[in-house]
This record gives sequence, C-alpha cells and structure tokens, in this order.
Amino acid sequence: MQLTLQQIAASFSVGDFEKAYPYFSENITWDVVGENSFTGKKAVMENCEQVAVYFKSVTTRFTTANIIADNNRVAIDGTAEFLRDGKRVAYVWACDVYEFNEQQQLQKITSYCIQEKK
Repeated sequence: MQLTLQQIAASFSVGDFEKAYPYFSENITWDVVGENSFTGKKAVMENCEQVAVYFKSVTTRFTTANIIADNNRVAIDGTAEFLRDGKRVAYVWACDVYEFNEQQQLQKITSYCIQEKK
C-alpha cells in the first residue's frame, strides 16, 4: 500500500520511522535545528534507530495539532510528552517540515524542537 505524503510525514513525526524508510531518498537530509544534522539515507536511518531506542525506554504521548500540506511539502506541529514510571521526564513542542522530490521521496526534514524547562 502506497502512503500519501501526509501519511509518510505523520508516521515520522510520531516516531513510526520504519513506515517512512521506503520513501527516503538516497541523499535525504535531516536538520534538527540547533542540535544536529544528518545527511544520507544511512545516517538518517541510524539516527532514527537511536531515537526509537529512547522512545521504547519511555511512555510517549504524541499530540498532533496541525498538518499542513502544499504540493511537495508537509508541515506537522504538535507536542510530545515522555513519561517514565508515571512521571514526566520531558515535554517538547515540535514542528517538522518535510520536503519531497518529484518521485515522492522524502528528501529533506527540518525539525524544530523546544523542550520544556524544568
């Protein structure tokens, strides 16, 4: 089953990375603004796997506020709450901007994350 651009983006935004993998271009880039940049399918997938390990170590509650699509771009904003043993360990407001090429492959992800200060 072929996913829509919005479905690919939404899967990635909530950490369901494996659904998005088949749609990665070979030269994909992922910029987590102010933190890290990853270039190439292998590097992006390796970072996804590291993030997935963290997600599995906590209970995650993702809330999507908006999905905005325009041609080959999709923007998703929302929040993520991370809990361990019933206690909040992190709360993040996030916006991910996805850009797809003409073959509907994901070529660029820009993530803006603001973590709640304790």
